Amino acid sequence: MATFRIIGGKPLRGTVEISGRKNAALPILAASLLTTGKVTIEQVPEIGDVAVMLEILEALGSTVEHNGTTLSIQTKQLNTTVIPTELAQQLRGSLLFLGPVVARAGSITLPHPGGCIIGKRPVGLHFDVLESLGARINNRQANYTVSASRGLKGTQIFLPEASVTGTENAVMAAVLAKGKTELVNTANEDHVGQLIFFLRELGYQIKGVGKSVVQIEGSNGVISTKNIHLKLIPDEIEMGTFITCAIVTKGALTLTNVGENLISLPIRAIFNNFGVKPYYDERRQTIIIRPPYRLKPAQIKTGTWPGIPTDLQPPLALLGTQVNGNTLIHDWMFEGRFAYVASLEKMGATILTCDPHRIVITGPTPLHGTKLVSPDLRAGITQLIAALAATGESIIEHAELIDRGYAKIVERLEALGADIERLA
Repeated sequence: MATFRIIGGKPLRGTVEISGRKNAALPILAASLLTTGKVTIEQVPEIGDVAVMLEILEALGSTVEHNGTTLSIQTKQLNTTVIPTELAQQLRGSLLFLGPVVARAGSITLPHPGGCIIGKRPVGLHFDVLESLGARINNRQANYTVSASRGLKGTQIFLPEASVTGTENAVMAAVLAKGKTELVNTANEDHVGQLIFFLRELGYQIKGVGKSVVQIEGSNGVISTKNIHLKLIPDEIEMGTFITCAIVTKGALTLTNVGENLISLPIRAIFNNFGVKPYYDERRQTIIIRPPYRLKPAQIKTGTWPGIPTDLQPPLALLGTQVNGNTLIHDWMFEGRFAYVASLEKMGATILTCDPHRIVITGPTPLHGTKLVSPDLRAGITQLIAALAATGESIIEHAELIDRGYAKIVERLEALGADIERLA
């Protein structure tokens, strides 16, 4: 169990490099199984979830080479189609192996995935997609077994929700199917687009990237043999996290490696709701955030791209504690996203929980350090940012959950002037 100790009240100042996007890394790592060639990926975040995905790949038969934030993966053959229980139960991203493993090998055995408990997160959509493509599903003793011994067959599939991982699994499964697959109501996030770009570079025929209808011409089981080299797009949640850090500590940060304008624009626009306008330098591809911060109340509602990401909602709620007035947070996606509320109240925040999906924060309120236990990744990083802004000492237990999504977070914050250490 990891524990962080933070002495708050110090403005963060300096330059921080944004990592490659976690939500792009996980599906592309799974999709590396869709070629027998070598896959080289740059800017891979050094986080817990990536480490577990790599362990699963090695268990399946992949060869993995590390060189800092650059990885090389090659899977000449699969040694097994059984996902190890102890690994799958550590992250929900293990679901992303469903599509590529079934498509390549004709079967997979997967335990119910783990990850953060943030509400009801049904897995049925993933299996419905595979059944539509001709697979058979068995669920026994907490394991799912999916088989398609005669291969998958293309069809038209309507996704009842624009699920990111559902879209990704469907595309990865369909590229090796027989015939054409048309997916309707797909997710349009940038990381879904990068996965499709990756698959197209492998030679698979896909149309409709960035649209709600995606068409895949299956290869009838013929797997790619191409090598590929790509760089992950930057992590938009990390951008929003560090922008929040700058504001609540009254600091000044420059964020580098933020990518082209349209990648960071939706995130930058979120802070306009609070009266803050981060500056984007197109030539250097940096975001500059400087005081003074004249905050105003906001109404925040999460949504699918290009709306406000649910993963950024907890830090935005913390920002609301420093605003003069009432800030409404509405997260319609997950009823368990407010696990951080009790922590912020313990630190001095005034928060009214209206129902499982809405809270109202009344500010500004000074925050004071205390002892906390991290319940999940996004709540944990919110506790950490709050501790940076608070007066006095804070202790955060189960901080390993923060490591799942933020690379070398202690070292990076120390470089910005934070008084933080890892105790265990």
